[in-house]
Amino acid sequence: MKFVRWFLGRIILLLNFIFTPRSKKREAQAQQQLDAKTENFKLYQFEACPFCVKVRRAIKREGLKVETRDAKNNATYRQELSEQGGKVKVPCLRIEEQGKVTWMYESSDIVSFLQGLDKAA
Repeated sequence: MKFVRWFLGRIILLLNFIFTPRSKKREAQAQQQLDAKTENFKLYQFEACPFCVKVRRAIKREGLKVETRDAKNNATYRQELSEQGGKVKVPCLRIEEQGKVTWMYESSDIVSFLQGLDKAA
């Protein structure tokens, strides 16, 4: 079963590489505003997780700069996710705004939130 998951994960990564979405084009000032807004966002993820790929594709499509953290291969990030976020579940977007930290876990919720950033900015 572990081999099947590994193999399917590699297929997902290959298809993601082949069909990488294009980023939105914005004016420089609008892009800088979004970059400033997302500079404190962290995406905790596993590389080959299909839901994580979905969120990373949305980040790319929206043209956002969000730091990704591999919670599978980095014990520090995994511990942060467990202790601060409450559970080791990916994808998880850590949103730090005005000193308040929010942990968002569902991929569809994360994608909707990221798509709404452009409208809010």
